[in-house]
Amino acid sequence: MYIPPHFLETDLTRLDWLAAHDSFGTLISLVQSAPFATHLPVLYSREERQVTLRGHWARANPQWRCIEGQRVLFIFHGPHAYISPRWYAEPSRNVPTWDYATAHVYGSIQLIEEPQPLEAIVTALADQYERGASAPWRMAESYGTALLRGIVGFSLVADSIEIKFKLNQNHVKENVSGTIAALAAQGKEDATAIAELMQAALRRRE
Repeated sequence: MYIPPHFLETDLTRLDWLAAHDSFGTLISLVQSAPFATHLPVLYSREERQVTLRGHWARANPQWRCIEGQRVLFIFHGPHAYISPRWYAEPSRNVPTWDYATAHVYGSIQLIEEPQPLEAIVTALADQYERGASAPWRMAESYGTALLRGIVGFSLVADSIEIKFKLNQNHVKENVSGTIAALAAQGKEDATAIAELMQAALRRRE
C-alpha cells in the first residue's frame, strides 16, 4: 500500500481501533494464479506486536483449498469521506480528495477443520455481534455438527502490518478545522468518524 509519511501509523493501538470499529474486511489470496477476495468478519487479537485473525469460509468457497503456504492479505476498511476544497481557507489552490483509515495485514494461513476449534470461532463471532441482544443466538447441539461440516476455519498470523490514516495531516490548521466542521455538519456516520479522527490528529499536532 502506498503510504506517504504524513499518513503512516506505526502504533498498533490504531489497528486495535480499526478492528473494533469494523471487523468485517477483505481476505485476498491467489486462486488458480489470479487474485481472489472473500469479504468476511474476523476475530481480532493482539499480544504485544503479535496479531492474529480468525474466521471461516463456506466450504464451497474455493479460496481455502489452495491458501495454505501462501502469503495473504487481509484489509480492514475503516471510515472514509469525500473532502471538498470548498472547506479550505483557499479553495482555488486545492483539489478534492478522500480521507480514510485502513490497515493491511499480511501473513500465513492455518486451516481449522476440527469441530471443537471451529465451533469456538463460530461461537465467538456470534457473541461479538449478538452482544446486547435480549435473546442472543446460540448454536443448537441438535444441528450444530451439521452446520460445522459446511464451513472451514482459519487462523492468520501476521508477519507484516501497514496502517494508513489519511486525515489531512499535510494541510494547515485552517483547512483541517474547516473540514472537521463541514464533515460534522453532515451527520453521516463515516463523516462524523473521520471528523473525530481528524480532530484527534490535530490535537496531537498542536
